Amino acid sequence: MINNDVLRSIRYMLDLSDNKVVEIARLADPAFPIDKDDVHAFLLKEDEPGYAMCSDDVLAHVLDGLIVHRRGRDEGLPLRPVEKRISNNVVLKKLRVAFELKDSDMHQVFADAGFPVSRPELSALFRQPGHKNFRKCGDQLLRNFLKGLTLRVRGA
Repeated sequence: MINNDVLRSIRYMLDLSDNKVVEIARLADPAFPIDKDDVHAFLLKEDEPGYAMCSDDVLAHVLDGLIVHRRGRDEGLPLRPVEKRISNNVVLKKLRVAFELKDSDMHQVFADAGFPVSRPELSALFRQPGHKNFRKCGDQLLRNFLKGLTLRVRGA
C-alpha cells in the first residue's frame, strides 16, 4: 500500500492535526527533520500541486511515535532503531502494538470491516519473512484492517 494512504488513514482514524502528526513522528526521534508543511504535502492527493511521496523513513517514524504516544515510553530502555524498509506486514505489526490488539481483537477488526480472516492466516502475517508459513500482507488486507480499526476507534 502507498505510504501516503497509510498516513492519511492513521490521521483520519485518530483525528490528528498536521502539528500532532509532526509531534508523534518526533516521539520516535526528537531530531527527525519533519515539519507541518511536509505532512501537509504527504496528505495531498497525487494530482494536487505540492504533493510529495511519503518515504519509508517518515512512515516508520510516525508508526514508532504512535506506539510511544499510545503506550508510553519505557525510560529504562534506549530508543529503538527505526525500520529502514516498511512493508504492509510491518505496518500491521506496529499498529497492533500501538493499539494493544490481541488475536481476538484483530479478528474482530477484520470482521468489522467485512473481511474475516482465519487464525492461521492471521498468524502467518506476523511470522518472520524466512519462516515457511510466512505470508505477505496484501494491500487489500491492510486496507480492510485500517478500515476496521477506524470503525473501532472512531465508532460506526
